[in-house]
Amino acid sequence: MKKKPFQFILITISIALILVLYPETLRAQTYNEILGRPTNSSVTISILFDQPAQVYWEYGITPGSFTKTTTTYSASKGVALEVDFTALNANQKYYYRTRYRPSSSVNPFLTGAEHTFQTQRAAGSTFSFTIEADEHLYDIKGVTNLYKICLTNQAADKPDFMLSLGDIFGDDHYANTITRAQMDSLHKEYRPLLGNICHSIPFYICLGNHEGEFDYYLAQNPPNNIAVYATLSRKFYYPNPYPNDFYSGNPDVEPYGMGNPENYYSYTWGDALFVVLDVYRDQCDTSAKPTNWNWSLGLPQYTWLKNTLEGSSAKYKFVFAHHVRGQGRGGITNAKLFEWGGYEQNGTTYSFPAKRPGWEKPIHKLFVDNGVNIFFQGHDHLFAHEVLDGVVYQEVPMPSDSTYELGMLANAKAYVSDTIGGSGHLKVTVSPSCVKVDFIRAYLPADTLSGVHHNREVAFSYTIGNCSTTGINDSRASTDFRVYPNPAANTLNILFPKNEEYKISLINTLGQVVLQTQSREIDVKNIPNGIYILHLKSGMYEANKKVIINR
Repeated sequence: MKKKPFQFILITISIALILVLYPETLRAQTYNEILGRPTNSSVTISILFDQPAQVYWEYGITPGSFTKTTTTYSASKGVALEVDFTALNANQKYYYRTRYRPSSSVNPFLTGAEHTFQTQRAAGSTFSFTIEADEHLYDIKGVTNLYKICLTNQAADKPDFMLSLGDIFGDDHYANTITRAQMDSLHKEYRPLLGNICHSIPFYICLGNHEGEFDYYLAQNPPNNIAVYATLSRKFYYPNPYPNDFYSGNPDVEPYGMGNPENYYSYTWGDALFVVLDVYRDQCDTSAKPTNWNWSLGLPQYTWLKNTLEGSSAKYKFVFAHHVRGQGRGGITNAKLFEWGGYEQNGTTYSFPAKRPGWEKPIHKLFVDNGVNIFFQGHDHLFAHEVLDGVVYQEVPMPSDSTYELGMLANAKAYVSDTIGGSGHLKVTVSPSCVKVDFIRAYLPADTLSGVHHNREVAFSYTIGNCSTTGINDSRASTDFRVYPNPAANTLNILFPKNEEYKISLINTLGQVVLQTQSREIDVKNIPNGIYILHLKSGMYEANKKVIINR
């Protein structure tokens, strides 16, 4: 047997002695931090240590200069500690760092990296936020390495905050057998991942169907059910808004230690109102998968939504939910029906007054009458952009699908326009005169070697309002140019929004460019039948439209 070098033996002995005499020197705690609930004067930080610790924070408004400190707290091993930074300035960027040491230590506090956060923006400010949906790391759909890339991409956008539209933690596939410990693990496993960026980007949760926090499950043998377990674990690890002077939301206090469920809420940031719905709780669900009129937003949440929209004078209004009516597939096709749109499945029989006596109007009509600009949803695992009565229905892609096509293959047929495959996130930039939405793709390194795609490529952009005076790249909505006939058999004709030269690309559902031209008349006789994206680009103008070739 080969003998170990004498130097190696000495180093091993030295390390062992240091670990015994000064354990905190080489075994400084592993911890992660998640920011949440930012307001005009506060933010909440949740920190999780892997061993007992003492901790405090230093913060200020200048990089490297920390003029204020919190008190010192004791943190238990594996127990998330929530601390509020208070008496902050509105519309202010802050810099902070964590000071910590093992509970048993008398040595000086160790110093964490400098991080940042932003308090509520003033009206007239320009800012951005990001959205992801359907992480699905608890099953084979989601790939952790790709999700890490998507998180890194979001960090590069430097948003004020990020939202997830659900199916984060799961897992209701085993709703009747899953244990409290298993639910705890599913929630805890995201902490190190989100902790890579959410130390500087506050995280908001919108609940999905696979979270299991259904009215139906809450009623099954309480408190020993998936819904109670999931609520307790989510609140234990992640600070989400509850009603106070800054946030509006669900005022209920639930039993079995759940307290306020922190499941639906609203707030104003800059010129925008943000409304996050929970389409699974609060008198929503009569079964595990309610459909048609059996699903309801619930009168309390509906009334709150109505009052919130009507009471807001914000220039822009964004609404978020996991999916229209909680189940099914598609956007505007669902938005026309049942409680959301008022019509029966046939699309002609209007039954809302009879089915919802005492309710003023369907949910979509609330959106139209109160100027909702975009409804963001997940659930269908692809990018899809549709417009109904001036309201954008925006499907958010997965951040972790390494096939890049799960949603397109399974659910694209449920949408009527602008469907694109691929993984990634949405970046939304809000300025006083416009809103810009970008679909930013995430790719594993091996999938960029051909040069066809690159990580952080912008697959689709559109704007609401006039971005030309803001310095924001003006990528107008795909409705600004016309393509006919669509479906096309032999020829596609294009009417351009401006009289200038355009680079035109026809892209298939695999993201492959099958044709490039500058002609306003495109011969497609030799292009296979299927769904394609027609991409138009000229200078600062960039837009996409879904086209169908069918002979």
